[in-house]
Amino acid sequence: MTEPARDPGLQPERTRLAWRRTTLSATVAAVLAAKTALHGSTSAAGVVACAACCVLWLGFLLVAHRRIRALAVPGRPSALTPRQAAGAVLCTVAVALCAAALVV
Repeated sequence: MTEPARDPGLQPERTRLAWRRTTLSATVAAVLAAKTALHGSTSAAGVVACAACCVLWLGFLLVAHRRIRALAVPGRPSALTPRQAAGAVLCTVAVALCAAALVV
């Protein structure tokens, strides 16, 4: 039995846009964290939290870029692997925690 032809519609495009929006949000959080950490009196803890935010942002950017590229391939896109999903969640939560630590 052959698989019916897939009508991709706009779903892959919406998913790519969602990844881009999330990447933009992470970028804004990392930039605000850097601004908060480096503005005014700079403490060692602030610099470490800022560096952690930047490294985590780069990790999320890598996961998002790979996913966006996978969605751009014609035909049925591959499923998001559990490792990629865990990496994206870990980076997102860790950036939020680092940013919260900078604010408090």
